[in-house]
Amino acid sequence: MQQLKLLLLLLFTTTTTFTFSHAHNITRILADHPDFSTFNHYLTATHLADEINRRTTITVCALSNAAMSDILASHPSINTIKNVLSLHVLLDYFGAKKLHQITNGTALAATMFQATGSAPGSAGFVNITDLKGGKVGFGAEDNGGNLDAVFVKSVAEKPYNISVIQISKALTSDVAMAPAPGPSEVNLTGIMSAHGCKEFADALIANGEALNTYQDNAEGGLTVFCPLDDAFKAFFPKYKNLSKADKTSFLEFLAVPVYQSLSMLKSNNGVMNTLATDGAKKFDFTVQNEGEEVTLKTKIDTVKITGTLIDEQPLAIYTTDKVLMPKELFKGAAAPTPAPAPAPEKAAKAPKGSKRAPSTEAADSPADSPDDDPADQTADDNSGVKAGAARFLALGLSLCLGLLLL
Repeated sequence: MQQLKLLLLLLFTTTTTFTFSHAHNITRILADHPDFSTFNHYLTATHLADEINRRTTITVCALSNAAMSDILASHPSINTIKNVLSLHVLLDYFGAKKLHQITNGTALAATMFQATGSAPGSAGFVNITDLKGGKVGFGAEDNGGNLDAVFVKSVAEKPYNISVIQISKALTSDVAMAPAPGPSEVNLTGIMSAHGCKEFADALIANGEALNTYQDNAEGGLTVFCPLDDAFKAFFPKYKNLSKADKTSFLEFLAVPVYQSLSMLKSNNGVMNTLATDGAKKFDFTVQNEGEEVTLKTKIDTVKITGTLIDEQPLAIYTTDKVLMPKELFKGAAAPTPAPAPAPEKAAKAPKGSKRAPSTEAADSPADSPDDDPADQTADDNSGVKAGAARFLALGLSLCLGLLLL
């Protein structure tokens, strides 16, 4: 019995270590270093901290309070500050040792600014060069090759998960420092059209009521799930057959009246209301995730978030691989037109004791089960977790029993 307890304890410890080995919190790391308090504050204010924490491989080039003062001297907007700081977050691991062992002496690192889609061309990449005398230089790629800053010290390292290093000054990038427009000034449909969602953007432009609803909510918070062009083209015949009012409801269904970063979507799994939600007309969907993949689900279909067009609080626009369809409008969208019901006298000729077949509508409609039963959604959300837990428990018990028989 004592041996079994020890084996179970070992199994639990190993599992816990595996599960949480990638967890990190940039805010807590920097909290132990007062000289980075301003930098830490703006990582939180811009929601970059959330994005950093959800990444499993990341390098944060921290700036001292003095270096941050240089950035803040021109009184940039919070969106501009986010662009500048996101240029200082590298999407790769660079610890102090690796910085001095760069292959061929130089490397080009993608940054979180580049990942937002707001950085055109080479903007959003950082050049890292191993210089003479043991120094390592850093420079924004769109700054003419100038290495503005140098490596100062390592602040915290967790190979190969997160590295926090200090650089001497802020990286200079005209693109990142350009005044970022406020949410009311952002051309929503222009962003969509320029990044593979022109079909959806055109439908939104043609529906003034829905477009006004989007724009009215952009200032206070808006998240849009925009189908890519091929997906919307395939869906368009269904959209074309909707009434004008239903077209408005559908377009508003694909937006949420709050700002949701990807990390927020991952931590807030469950039912989410949309711009089309109105009392009894639920027009909601369920957010689910597995690892880095985020999906949206209704009774009709499930779609996957495939990219980010813009993520600058209070506005986020994501692309999806398919069109998410609300059950309120498309209960029978995938079903063929039901055949006329048989006459009563013919229906009575069914063999004695046999059960009457369900109607075509009931058999084909994916939304004929009770739409408002929260238990259905809870079961959907938890089924994957329960299945995984059951498999793991079975594996653990098998391992323990096998070791006891040795």
